[in-house]
Amino acid sequence: MPIATINPTTGETVEQYEPHDTAEVERRLTQAAAALAMLKHTTFAQRAAWMKAAADVLEGEADKAAAMLTLEMGKTLASARSEVGKCVHSMRFYADNAEKFLAETPVDDPSSIGAVSARMVWQPIGTVLAVMPWNFPLWQVMRFAAPALMAGNTGVLKHASNVPRAALYLDTLFERGGFPVGSFRALLIPSADVENIIKDPRIRAVTLTGSESAGRSVAGTAGQQVKKSVLELGGSDPFIVMPSADLDAASTTAVRARMQNNGQSCVAAKRFIVHMDIYDDFIERFLAQIGKLVVGDPMQESTDVGPLATEGGRRDIAALVDDARDKGAQVLAGGFAPDGPGWYYSPTVLAGLTDDMRIVQEEAFGPVASVYRVADREEAARVANQTSFGLSSAVWSDDEEEQEYFVQELGAGGVFLNGMTVSYPELSFGGVKNSGYGRELSFAGIREFCNLKSVWKA
Repeated sequence: MPIATINPTTGETVEQYEPHDTAEVERRLTQAAAALAMLKHTTFAQRAAWMKAAADVLEGEADKAAAMLTLEMGKTLASARSEVGKCVHSMRFYADNAEKFLAETPVDDPSSIGAVSARMVWQPIGTVLAVMPWNFPLWQVMRFAAPALMAGNTGVLKHASNVPRAALYLDTLFERGGFPVGSFRALLIPSADVENIIKDPRIRAVTLTGSESAGRSVAGTAGQQVKKSVLELGGSDPFIVMPSADLDAASTTAVRARMQNNGQSCVAAKRFIVHMDIYDDFIERFLAQIGKLVVGDPMQESTDVGPLATEGGRRDIAALVDDARDKGAQVLAGGFAPDGPGWYYSPTVLAGLTDDMRIVQEEAFGPVASVYRVADREEAARVANQTSFGLSSAVWSDDEEEQEYFVQELGAGGVFLNGMTVSYPELSFGGVKNSGYGRELSFAGIREFCNLKSVWKA
């Protein structure tokens, strides 16, 4: 894939970028190493001041940044503005909390281990490579970058090739806030070059958000180099609705949970698992609201669903729907790519799914919902857990005992009760099974790329 800004609304190439050559990559890695030597010796207060200044810069350019996101990957302006706002909040959150999250921990009774004093301290691990996707071009990066920089690390970014403007914007953002030159560097390189960057001795760890195949490749290389990796590899999140649920609220939230970001979110609800007693009522409400969605130009304020980010993405989602339809699935809504320019796909709802259909096991990365009718909570949990993914989940029930049942039984990194999955800097984010390992956000995210050092004194 060329490194280019291609408008998914029209399919037209806006601008192409020359990849960084070997000399430029070396220059940027050298800058990151030099910045690390300075940054790891600065105080939390100094780094917090720089981070807040960078947040102020981003907030002041919110409209410009949002328009950039919409142009490059097709998210609606409302979604883009929300993404920018989340980045600003996360930057300020880590500026305010990094020192607390990385406070040293003394041993209560050091004499029990033959010491006068003993403690554990967190220190930066070094320069971390981030391999990031296009669906949230700023937020996916920021939830790594803000904690990493506040911990005293430096970062190197290999962004998706279809969002180079976002990559270059991030390349200068932190320096504009006052961080040393090279604290965060973007590399405009093809995916084939990532392996060599991981192998570079100046890179001490890697984090990736992307496909399962990309995760296996990156983790394999990192493992061979004995370097830590954190992986977030997508999901096929269940959205369970039980008889005690508020169906109006559940169905309204379900549409938003599935269609957010034009259906291109790892933690979007993708499989709607509904108890048989309220299945028909829920589906009626769900379909009614799906039918009201406005599909169109994401630059228009009235648009609810824009195009898919890439032509290949639309081709992939269409293939999943066609496979299910050919094998007997019911298409309750949508199921087609509209005529005209751009990479649009109609909001789609599938029912009557069977295990031989690809969509039952594969992630549907687009505006396509799968619905399942179940007899009881045990079947709901079984269907929810039947995929190889385990990122997040949502459960709608007003029965507290039933809520706790699902909290215990669902194999996922998160359970959202009577709501939809949303990533917050205050909560840990990550999955189990083939959704990856490690955590972003919260205190857990900043500690992933730190060395926990034990200090014993006689």
